[in-house]
Amino acid sequence: MAMQPFPRPLADRLRQLEEDRGTEYPEGYELIYSSRRTLAVQITAAGQVRVRAPRRTSRASIDRFLIEKEAWILKYLTRAFEHAAPPPPPLPESERRRYMELAREIFTRKAAYYASVMKVTYGRISIREQKTRWGSCSSKGNLNFNWRLIFAPEEVLDYIVVHELAHRREMNHSQAFYDIVESVLPEYKKEQKWLREHGESLWTAV
Repeated sequence: MAMQPFPRPLADRLRQLEEDRGTEYPEGYELIYSSRRTLAVQITAAGQVRVRAPRRTSRASIDRFLIEKEAWILKYLTRAFEHAAPPPPPLPESERRRYMELAREIFTRKAAYYASVMKVTYGRISIREQKTRWGSCSSKGNLNFNWRLIFAPEEVLDYIVVHELAHRREMNHSQAFYDIVESVLPEYKKEQKWLREHGESLWTAV
């Protein structure tokens, strides 16, 4: 099972919907190869996209399938978010502010460092408590980070920062995008795996 970027038309549509609606859509989909004979797409209750494909199915065929299913995918992603489980009980405001200030210090420092390494610029930095996204980069170069990442390993924070800054060159999740990420963090897939396996635990860490 591996996380794959959406094909460009669908990725662009999701990013536009994010900006229009303020909804955080997933950045890619889980790809599972098996002995099945047909392609299938599933939207999980958590709002994740999962594709099951016959072995040896080409990525081009999967991309075409996802583009054909765009309307269905958008419909059921929206439905999943509308019926999502309620967020955890809020922290006392003073404690939440303290964590968000710490997150701002950390991400401001890391963004400045990695932007100089990658030779990119960015706009303002916002710290949020996003439900389905650890970070994002707007078309204007503004960066958003989830403050709960401060409970993750340091390498995971580095990956999220590099991931979002890479969007300053590639506003998609193409191979060219991941080549940029890999040029800075050659082992970034370890951090991706950590988030998939342990990210949910950050919501109970205080």
